[in-house]
Amino acid sequence: MDKYVCTVCGYEYDPAVGDPDNGIAAGTSFEALPADWVCPLCSVGKDMFEKA
Repeated sequence: MDKYVCTVCGYEYDPAVGDPDNGIAAGTSFEALPADWVCPLCSVGKDMFEKA
């Protein structure tokens, strides 16, 4: 699974880790994130991320 990076703040979403602080389990691909998921650091939407 690919990692994705926030183009605003540089946060890297790693599917192997997920986003446990926001209820996203390890093993969740970026594509499978809910449509309303936002960057945990700067709160921009998924459309502001690009493949690492």
